[in-house]
Amino acid sequence: MSDLEAALDGRYDNLFARAAGYLPESRQAVDEWQADFLLQLADGEQEFSPGVRDLERLIKRDGIIRMYVCQMIEEVLPPHRYITSVSELLAALNRIRTTAPRYSPNREKRVFFPMSALFVYMMMTPAGEALFRIEKFNRAIQKILKEWCVHLDGAESRSVLTEQEDGWLSAPAVKEFGLGDYVTEADRKKPYWGFSSFNGFFHRQILPGKRPVDADPAAIVSANDGAVYRIARNVQETDEFWLKGQPYSLADMLNGSTYTARFLNGDVFQSFLAGSDYHRWRSPIDGVVRSAEVVNGLMFSNAESAGEDPTAGTYSQGYQASVNTRGLVFIESPDTRIGMVCVIPIGITEISSVTIAVQPGKAVKKGDELGWFSYGGSSMCLVFEPGKVRFADALKPDTKIRVGARIATVAP
Repeated sequence: MSDLEAALDGRYDNLFARAAGYLPESRQAVDEWQADFLLQLADGEQEFSPGVRDLERLIKRDGIIRMYVCQMIEEVLPPHRYITSVSELLAALNRIRTTAPRYSPNREKRVFFPMSALFVYMMMTPAGEALFRIEKFNRAIQKILKEWCVHLDGAESRSVLTEQEDGWLSAPAVKEFGLGDYVTEADRKKPYWGFSSFNGFFHRQILPGKRPVDADPAAIVSANDGAVYRIARNVQETDEFWLKGQPYSLADMLNGSTYTARFLNGDVFQSFLAGSDYHRWRSPIDGVVRSAEVVNGLMFSNAESAGEDPTAGTYSQGYQASVNTRGLVFIESPDTRIGMVCVIPIGITEISSVTIAVQPGKAVKKGDELGWFSYGGSSMCLVFEPGKVRFADALKPDTKIRVGARIATVAP
């Protein structure tokens, strides 16, 4: 293997979270997917959707964006340059928006996230790293992703919800995704097991009793299923989140909220949701929702400072907490020992769709649903006021957590 190929393998591992199942464990499988996908494009042209037409117009009229798009394509190293022109890129995006991903038990070859598979090499280029931080370009990509989300919300997307080998209801998928926690025997007798769409399957509801909530009044519980990414103390109002270590920057994370001052020098608990995790999120405390909003941000941007790492890309999450599309749900506890907690669901790549199900003024109990993610990668931050909580000693990086289970207690 050449030095260039070795470097490319390192960057692939770092940026695309193979351990989380974003892309195949084998980088060569991405090449095969791109080659096969281009053959599909040759089978017949589809009329461009409104979102793809808008992106086409943006590239034509904005010289800087056109420059970066063209350079991004050209900077992909042969033999990995399967997309060779702007027109091919647009056609590929247009095809993806009407395609539901298929299941595969083969971790080395499966592609669950086609947009990431399409952009994988382009994002790693200098031009791509610049392009995916331009707001106008991101909004155009987001519009296409919303069209894809509409498709995945529709009944047609159920074609991949089968018990066949490449279906999400197959025996290997049932085991991998723990579907016994979500469906009953009666559900399995219904068409598509009762799911109305692919996204209905993705943000499926858990069965009662499968995620018990810690009832101890002093316990703060996890908002989601996932794995621990980081616990940070003494977090600053502004910090250089793009540098190595990616420190949390509260003003950026909280989008300049008037509540920011309450969290200065406080704590952040961040966790990562893999594709197989439960993708609804719940309140970590009893309290009243003071504010709830979705902040539109980036989707396919990673910190160059992350470098190569053994966790396969999850080291960019600190950076993503400040720049990606995310929700902000501020909940104030009646217990002054707990104070206010901010729940921050973060979209990573693909649709990056964050749906908030609560409104300001709503009283919530610990374990009540706050919202959910549609298809795509996800992360979650909980932000605490200073000196309010003591985290469980067992919560080391990569420790598995379950929604409703204790992650911290009120500080003595």
